[in-house]
Amino acid sequence: MPTLVLVRHGKTEWSSQNRFAGWADAPLSMAGRREAQAAGRLVAAMGLRFDLCATSYLERASETLELVLQIINQPSISTVHTWRLNERHYGALQGENRAKMALRYGNQQVARWRRSFDAEPPPLGDNDPRLPCKDPLYAGIDSHLLPRSESLQQASARVAPWWHDTLAPRLSDGQNALVTAHTSSIRGLARQIEGLDDATAAAFRIATATPLVYRLDDSLKVLEKRELTAGWRGRLRQLLNRHKPGKGISWI
Repeated sequence: MPTLVLVRHGKTEWSSQNRFAGWADAPLSMAGRREAQAAGRLVAAMGLRFDLCATSYLERASETLELVLQIINQPSISTVHTWRLNERHYGALQGENRAKMALRYGNQQVARWRRSFDAEPPPLGDNDPRLPCKDPLYAGIDSHLLPRSESLQQASARVAPWWHDTLAPRLSDGQNALVTAHTSSIRGLARQIEGLDDATAAAFRIATATPLVYRLDDSLKVLEKRELTAGWRGRLRQLLNRHKPGKGISWI
């Protein structure tokens, strides 16, 4: 039975600056790197061997993956980089300070853009240098697919083709996968896996660098789901210490 581990990236240098990151390449902070290493230790405690890794085009997610792979001592796993796992595009809010945007547009409007499932922030204009189509990183992607802004719903839907075409077939073959990504793209994957409705998907949250683990059956139905924390690692250690040969252990 396959296991899928989803990890949101660690904290970034923009986190302390209270800025909207979106598709901007905000690097991990020192605290974020430590978080990623701690996530790696939690994943290592599971004792899984991964067949596939995937991450977004953004540095904070790919660096998180690198740090996790170093800790679990599986650095040579085949890795997929896809823009479909990028964070939600925040449009004209991208790179801006959240408090300043609240002053400009009002607290309620900014809160609606952030939390309502179908609310889309103001899009980037045609000449805005922040447009993905102006970034060489996305040169090989049809510009019509690249967003100028996204609602939570649009960001979630963007992940669906990658799930169906790439990840789900590998899981169906019994392979274990590790994905480091962002709140919005992990929300999109959770929606595919769990069949979340709009309201439940909008309320979905995941803490930075906290592994979310799904154990799936052969038809990709969820058998078990758990967020791994430092407390979980301690409980697992106690269980392993008590384990007697010949008896099976469920790690989750």
